[in-house]
Amino acid sequence: MPPRTLRGRLTAGLVALLALVCLAVGVTTALALRTFLVGRLDQQLAASHGKFAASLEHDERPDADNRPDTRGQADGTFGARLKHGETTQAAVVRQQSDAAVPLTGQDLGTLAALPADGRGHSVRISALGRYRLTAVPGDDGDVLVTGLPLHRVEETVHRLELVEAAVFGTALTVTGLAGAVWVRLALRPLHRVAATADEVTRLPLASGEVEMPDPVPDTDPRTEVGRVGAALNRMLGHVGDALSRRQAGEERLRRFAADASHELRTPVATVRAHAELALRHPEPVPEEVRHALERIQSESRRMSGLVDDLLLLARLDAGRPLAREPVDLTRLALDAMDDARAAAPGHRWLLDLPEEPVLVPGDEHRLHQVIANLLANARVHTPAGTQVELRLAPAPDGAVELTVTDDGPGIPAELLPEVFQRFTRADHQRSRRTGSTGLGLAIVSAVTTAHGGRATAESRPGRTVFSVRLHPAR
Repeated sequence: MPPRTLRGRLTAGLVALLALVCLAVGVTTALALRTFLVGRLDQQLAASHGKFAASLEHDERPDADNRPDTRGQADGTFGARLKHGETTQAAVVRQQSDAAVPLTGQDLGTLAALPADGRGHSVRISALGRYRLTAVPGDDGDVLVTGLPLHRVEETVHRLELVEAAVFGTALTVTGLAGAVWVRLALRPLHRVAATADEVTRLPLASGEVEMPDPVPDTDPRTEVGRVGAALNRMLGHVGDALSRRQAGEERLRRFAADASHELRTPVATVRAHAELALRHPEPVPEEVRHALERIQSESRRMSGLVDDLLLLARLDAGRPLAREPVDLTRLALDAMDDARAAAPGHRWLLDLPEEPVLVPGDEHRLHQVIANLLANARVHTPAGTQVELRLAPAPDGAVELTVTDDGPGIPAELLPEVFQRFTRADHQRSRRTGSTGLGLAIVSAVTTAHGGRATAESRPGRTVFSVRLHPAR
């Protein structure tokens, strides 16, 4: 697999280019050396003028003094005499003495095919190996062939190839290591830019106060990385300003909700008290007036609950600590289930609790509100006859998991990611008819988070599960 990182690709590219250069240099020098050495052989063959091959003409005479003349011939010199296209005699010099050379039919054909032009030709002789041969016309109408072995040339070229392979291999290894270090140092500014961008991606930008990372120090406009760093710093500045304005707006909204809720408590309580007092008046009250008073009482009760919920969320947003006392979740689950059965007898309520009590540190009233809100959510948003199960069990990681599962119609997929946000409703008309404020699940999430836990939801048609994970008391 090719490297994926920029540093790996640059290093690999550098080594690959150097390898191509080394290969080109090696091939060129090897070919040049071979051409030079073969040219020297051709010069030696031209200087010999076929003397050794010419001396083979006298070998046919019975006189013993007419042996081939090997004086001044290099060891391994080959000579052959061809007459009428057929080889009559072939010999090779061995330690200043001649020795006959057995020739195969292929060798005879190769020698007969040599042009008598005095130029060198590379051929293979079965008994001797590769030779450089020249052929010249003789004095008796024959052709004289003289040759020198090529094995010394090939050995020299092969030795050069081994040396080049060792030198180039070492150079590639050293260059690869040094190049990797150099590329790493050269890319440090880009690494800082990437680290800053990665740090930004891990910031919780959705809500809350966000501390932006330090700007990138590499902002030299003369370099590509500097231009990227300067652009990133400008973007971080714009994002930081936008987040600061958003945070200031959220703070103003929270203060307004807290102040408005606090200020509304007294007039709402007063309206509710006067409505109850008017309903207890001993004198006869017209039916229309009584109905209006009952509606005032009902809506003031609903408004009072809404004000309390807003105040609770405002306190949790402000980070006010909750009570930290051992709370028996088992007892809270029993009480909440009894209330749910009484509120919706048409539903089928199931309870699954462990044999031993489950204790967690926290605020008993708020944890009871969490369980009651989950059951109320299942009751309000599912039709009569729906099965709702409240289950309390230890989780594999040592935490405690409380789940409320129903087999109702489910939550729309587009609404599921926002189900724990404030004032989220699946059916506005039904929610208002049933008295829902859209704050129940938001309170569940906020209270669970304040206790160090986490609330999640998953849903599909026929099955909806709300889970609350809390850490047990130690």
